[in-house]
Amino acid sequence: MQEKIIILDFGSQYTQLIGRRIRELNVYCEIHPYNHFPEPDESVKGVILSGSPYSVRDNDAPHPDLTQIKGKVPVLGICYGAQYLSHFYGGEVASSDSREYGRAKLGFIDAGNSLFNQIPRHSQVWMSHGDSIVRLPHDFRVIASTEDVEYAAFKIEGENTWGIQFHPEVYHTTHGLQILSNFLSICACSQDWTPDSFIETTVHLLNEQIGNDKVVLGLSGGVDSSVAGLLLHRAIGKQLTCIFVDHGLLRKDEFRQVLSSYEDMGLNVIGVDAREKFWHDLKGINDPEQKRKIIGRDFIEVFDAEAHKIKDVKWLAQGTIYPDVIESVSVNGPSATIKSHHNVGGLPERMNLKIVEPLRSLFKDEVRRVGKALGLKEELIGRHPFPGPGLAIRILGDVTPEKVALLQEADALFIQGLKDWGLYDHIWQAGVILLPVQSVGVMGDERTYENCVVLRAVTSTDAMTADWAHLPYDFLAKISNEIINKVKGINRVVYDVSSKPPATIEWE
Repeated sequence: MQEKIIILDFGSQYTQLIGRRIRELNVYCEIHPYNHFPEPDESVKGVILSGSPYSVRDNDAPHPDLTQIKGKVPVLGICYGAQYLSHFYGGEVASSDSREYGRAKLGFIDAGNSLFNQIPRHSQVWMSHGDSIVRLPHDFRVIASTEDVEYAAFKIEGENTWGIQFHPEVYHTTHGLQILSNFLSICACSQDWTPDSFIETTVHLLNEQIGNDKVVLGLSGGVDSSVAGLLLHRAIGKQLTCIFVDHGLLRKDEFRQVLSSYEDMGLNVIGVDAREKFWHDLKGINDPEQKRKIIGRDFIEVFDAEAHKIKDVKWLAQGTIYPDVIESVSVNGPSATIKSHHNVGGLPERMNLKIVEPLRSLFKDEVRRVGKALGLKEELIGRHPFPGPGLAIRILGDVTPEKVALLQEADALFIQGLKDWGLYDHIWQAGVILLPVQSVGVMGDERTYENCVVLRAVTSTDAMTADWAHLPYDFLAKISNEIINKVKGINRVVYDVSSKPPATIEWE
């Protein structure tokens, strides 16, 4: 049985980061909403209570019953989790002058406490709380303090339960990973969850789950679907058929290049050229949401028609990853205004297929590590994320084959330039946006009135937040010059310096 740590999510922006840090320490963990946490069994080695945007003093504050876990398995409360333990077990939490935001130093540490093993005094921690614990319950003992917060950390006497009012999962807590590692040692975790162990376990489970049935998978050329395909191929071989649909909105030569890259992997891949259908159905459509829905509908129709040529298919494979799973069962439920995404949604019902999702327990960086262990080509492992609707949402306004061709040329110059300058691997995502405006220019002795494009490049770890990439001026100048000189129809290039939030990575 796979040992694991359970993280109860109270809605903190850092909850996924806690999970990723635990995974970095080679321990499998699962994130569950505080009000839907599973019945603990012998596989659960410990529980972490996350932070929260709520105050424990709010009337609608999260208030789960912890009797199943507290005192029975090791528990670590972080920020809200620590305040919850104090407030609801006899202590007092209040908004006071001792609240802290940002960096702080641990002036006092109980060095003999196992949670602070190898943590030096004056270690920097990151605080982010409006409330503070002002009185601990009688059986709680303080084990760390900062200059302003007396109860920065505590342990409950007689049980393996700790609380810390700072965030060990963030980079600014200099010894945070060591604190989490200490907690995993307290939990007696073997810390042997690696890409190789994941592959071995997953291949075994896929064999059991699928048996001799046939599976169809929609490939996109991205790392998620590619790794899902390789895992399934290792488990079931020729029972897997992959379908790669060209909707006419891919990057320049991408359809040919992706098919070529799969040739020596042993995957059974069918390439489908459906460009004319998508272009026809998108003609005259300006609304971004409508464009997404048309692309999603057409993809389902094309994929369904191709899949029906394969006899006796029982399973549809998807490249769902863990952040997708977490967001679908968030503390507050799915967002009421989620943007439509182009994927294989709707296909299982239409085709009467069962779903298999071999990557649903992995974060994006873990998918890449598993891909490397499977021997996936470096150019696929390191590929930037690319939106399912492709260039359709980077063409503001209606989509035409002429606009697609124009954008493909500009985009190809930008992406190749990033690679040539050694910048590509330092960027999370990059692309070019074609604006529905024209501007005056002068080229030679002629006055022009042509298109404007925007270069977009961001740095991120998970796309939840993103900063605009500080690309060298010399690079931007060179790329701007190349695009204007080589792509007929473009006479102006600008660079997007918006971060997420408030902007999004894509423009539509």
